[in-house]
Amino acid sequence: MGRWAGRLGAVLAGVVVALAMTGVAYAHVEVEADPAEAGSTNAVVTFSAEAESSTAGIASVRVVLPAGIAPADVTLKAAPSGWTLTTNADGYTVGGKALAKGKQAVHSVTVARLPDSTSLVFKTLVNYSDGTVDRWIEEPTTANPNPENPAPVLKLKPGTQPAPTTAAPTTAAPSPAATTAPAVTAAVSPAGGGSDGENSWVWWVVGALVVAAAVAVGLVIRQRSTTQGTPGER
Repeated sequence: MGRWAGRLGAVLAGVVVALAMTGVAYAHVEVEADPAEAGSTNAVVTFSAEAESSTAGIASVRVVLPAGIAPADVTLKAAPSGWTLTTNADGYTVGGKALAKGKQAVHSVTVARLPDSTSLVFKTLVNYSDGTVDRWIEEPTTANPNPENPAPVLKLKPGTQPAPTTAAPTTAAPSPAATTAPAVTAAVSPAGGGSDGENSWVWWVVGALVVAAAVAVGLVIRQRSTTQGTPGER
C-alpha cells in the first residue's frame, strides 16, 4: 500500500510540474470574439492583458492587426476609464492614465468584419508607466507551438458563408428562365408552324371525336334496349 501511495505521489507531482511548465507558455494576453465566427460583421473582440510588472501599472496596449483587418475597420467599444484609441499603420494603441500596479488591462473593439479565417494572430505590446514593455509577439508554429512570448491567437468557427454561394444562384436565376423560355417556344413551334405538325394535330382531334361519338352512340343504344325490355319482363 505504501509503495502504491509513493508511486501515485510521484505521478501527481509530475503532472503538477508539467502543468506549471505548460502554463508558462500560455499567452499573457487573452483574446476572444463575439460572435466567434469567421466572416462575422461588427464583431466585438476583447483583449485581456495581464499585469506582469511588480513595480508599475499598464499605461497602454498596442495591437498589431492580422491581415484582413484594417486599422480603419476598428472602433473602441470599451476600455479602462479615460483610455482612448489611436490608429497606427499596422494596428492601434489603446491607452491613457496608467492603471494600478497589478491590475490587468481589458478593452474591447468592434471590428467591421472578421477575415474568413479560423485563426487570427494579434501581436500585442503591453507598455508600463515606467517604460518597460511586455512583447507578446511570437506566433505559434508547428515547430514551436508554445513560444516563450506567444502572441494571442483568436480561434474562430468556420463562417456560415454559403451566403455568397446562395447569392450566386440568385444572380444566375435569370439565366435558367432565359433557357426555359426558348424551350417553351420550341415546343409550340412544331404545332403551329410546319404543315406536318398541323396535320398530325388535326388527326388526333378527329380521332378523339370519333371515339367520343362511338361511345355516346353505344350508351344511347344500350339505354333504349334496357328501357324497351323492362315492360316485357314485368
